[in-house]
Amino acid sequence: MMLKLVHLLGVLVCGSQAALQVSISLNKVELSVGESKFFICTAIGEPVRLEWYNPQGERIVPSKRMALHTETSRSRLIIYNAIIEDAGIYRCQATDASGHTEEASVVLEIYQRLTFRDVQSPQEFRHGETAEVVCDVISSPVPVVVWYYQDKEITEEHHSRYQVLTNNNLQIRQVTKADEGVYRCEASVEARGEIDFVDIAMVVNVPPVLSVFQQSFNATADYQESVTFTCMTSGSPDPVVTWHRKGQQLEPSEQYIITRLEGGRSMLTIRNIRQGDGGSYTCKATNKAGSQEREIFLKVFVQPHITQLKNVTAVEGSAAMISCVAEGEPLPDISWRRASDGQTFVDGDKSQDGRFEVRGRHGKSVLTISGVRLTDLGRFDCEALSRIGGHQKSMFLDIEYIPKFLTNHTIYYSWEGNPVNISCDVMSNPPATMLWRRERFTISAEGTANTRVHSADGKSVLEVTPMSDRDFGRYNCTARNNIGVRYQEFILAQADVPSNPYSVRLSAVSQRLATVTFMKPDSHGGVPISYYLVQYKEVGSQEWKDVKSHSIQTTVVLTGLEPNTTYEVRVAAVNGKGQGEFSHTETFQTLPIREPSPPAVHGQRGMGKAYRLGLVKQDDGGMPIVEYIVKYKTSSQDKEEQWMTKLVPGANDFAMLQPLQWNTRYEVEITARNVKGLSEPTFYQFFMPQKPDITAESLFSGLGLGTVVGLGLGALLLLLVLVDVSCFFLRHCGLLMCITRTLCGKKTTTSGKGKDIEEGKAAYLYTYNSRPTTFSTTFSTTYSTTEATAEGRKWKRVSQAGYD
Repeated sequence: MMLKLVHLLGVLVCGSQAALQVSISLNKVELSVGESKFFICTAIGEPVRLEWYNPQGERIVPSKRMALHTETSRSRLIIYNAIIEDAGIYRCQATDASGHTEEASVVLEIYQRLTFRDVQSPQEFRHGETAEVVCDVISSPVPVVVWYYQDKEITEEHHSRYQVLTNNNLQIRQVTKADEGVYRCEASVEARGEIDFVDIAMVVNVPPVLSVFQQSFNATADYQESVTFTCMTSGSPDPVVTWHRKGQQLEPSEQYIITRLEGGRSMLTIRNIRQGDGGSYTCKATNKAGSQEREIFLKVFVQPHITQLKNVTAVEGSAAMISCVAEGEPLPDISWRRASDGQTFVDGDKSQDGRFEVRGRHGKSVLTISGVRLTDLGRFDCEALSRIGGHQKSMFLDIEYIPKFLTNHTIYYSWEGNPVNISCDVMSNPPATMLWRRERFTISAEGTANTRVHSADGKSVLEVTPMSDRDFGRYNCTARNNIGVRYQEFILAQADVPSNPYSVRLSAVSQRLATVTFMKPDSHGGVPISYYLVQYKEVGSQEWKDVKSHSIQTTVVLTGLEPNTTYEVRVAAVNGKGQGEFSHTETFQTLPIREPSPPAVHGQRGMGKAYRLGLVKQDDGGMPIVEYIVKYKTSSQDKEEQWMTKLVPGANDFAMLQPLQWNTRYEVEITARNVKGLSEPTFYQFFMPQKPDITAESLFSGLGLGTVVGLGLGALLLLLVLVDVSCFFLRHCGLLMCITRTLCGKKTTTSGKGKDIEEGKAAYLYTYNSRPTTFSTTFSTTYSTTEATAEGRKWKRVSQAGYD
């Protein structure tokens, strides 16, 4: 009973105090890494203690990053430079005197802003390695990273060597200089709409590539000679080139001259070479990507030198010995080279025919040539070679030989009174003296009454003008030098006229033409044929007509023949002596007159609404083309257009069709006519283009003021003539009417007006069959077809205009 009383008394006491309540100023807070924030915890009632607990449930003790400011019923928690680990639920707990607790909590969410950490630019890589471009970016949540190069997104689909790694770095396999540039690393957090980027310059360092033009050099000591070594380098960045010898870097001095040129070229010149300068030299190129070395060897010796080599003269058929002496250290090997064919001979060699043999010993070599021939004439090169170089000299082998005659043409033809040149051509060494003999007598250089001698190097020409039979016969040419003497006999024979041609044939026979072909005669009489004479005549006629061939062609065209006529033809050859016999007479007949072949046609646009139609005459059928009948009409599938006809004289080679319609296709039918009749028609089509846009300004812009005025006056004069002609027909007045009355001597009355007009019209009407075959005045008429019969075609005139 007492316990219940005590409990009831406690309840009454507690109920008399205020209830304990706790609240925090914020319920949920988002905070980025590095930011600071404070929270206020307020307690209602009579708390004796206010405490903060971290997300791990541990009571917060004040520190550098977390501060507490607590009063009786108020406590402030400050978090400085928040980190990701600070995130969680923070509790504020209040305790009263009886030990009763109440608490409130706040949720702290901490996120990492997009942050690029220590991103280096530029980032350098070595050519050929796998490059990893570092882009260290952090955020929470984890960012999405996209790489760009040259404003284009890098994807593995289009860049097989590129790969974005899980750590957001960009990997480039087998990187090259072409990959160098600026790359953009772009990071974004979609949840916050946050995006940022950083540009990273990537530099590709290319290891030095070093090359030398020549790896081994030979130099002669003690001759004040210099030698220059050259190294070519490339790489990125530009390599630094240094020269080394025996492990020591060479510095510029009087002996060593180091030259650096653009394009990565470095040269080392060694002056006044001495024997001790021989050995290995190193060219070294170095840059960030590495280094490379090349060795160059300098060999210093005494070069070979040929001290004795002379020109040699030998007689054809004898032996020639050529000696070459050379010195050097080491002692050189001596070889021979024949310049004419490049064949070489060395010590101990012997040619296949046994004529060439080389023997050498102690720096001396002798080339022996047995049975010297003219083909051996020329330059021989002696070359002395050793390990360090060579020396070459040349000599000339001259060959003397007995005179040789160069031609087998020993028979010449001429006739009395006709001069002829007998040529004696000789090759010899030394040059030969030449004499002409007739029987046993020598012909002097001054010549005789009918002979004359003309001399030149290696040639003597005897000019003979036969005056009688005694001048024909044998002549002797004698050539002599210190090697020997030779003779050549020439025969001067009497020429004759050619024999007759044979196998005379006729081909391509038409109404007016015939082609004669024949075979050359078996004998030209000793004198070249000048031309062929072709004679022809009509059968029954006694008068032959002559036609000469062009040069010595065996084809001759006969022209101006009469149609349907039988001819005889024969051929003779003509040379300097005269005309030979005629061939066998052949007979042929020309073709009868017939209608012409269809003309050939080609077109060309004319000026304005005109079209120029070129006409090419084909076979005229044996008679001149009287005229061309040109019919044309528009090509239309909708309706049948009427043909317009234009007559063109046969002498013309074109027809001008005008005026035509723009943007229209035309069909043309062209027929040629001679006195025999009409050819088959030739069909042609052409198309008139769209009307051009021509203004007065563009039309006259290229004309001068005088030309424009002249055109205006001409147009005015033409207008006046048209008005006068209209007055003549319609009103019987005007200048033309006055001239007509004056010339005719009679007046025109009103009652005769209709009659005159009808007569005038009738004067212009005629049919095609009644027209004359030739025209003295050129004109053209437009017709419409009225009738076509087997005997001919009739055309009725519709309108008339002058030829274009």
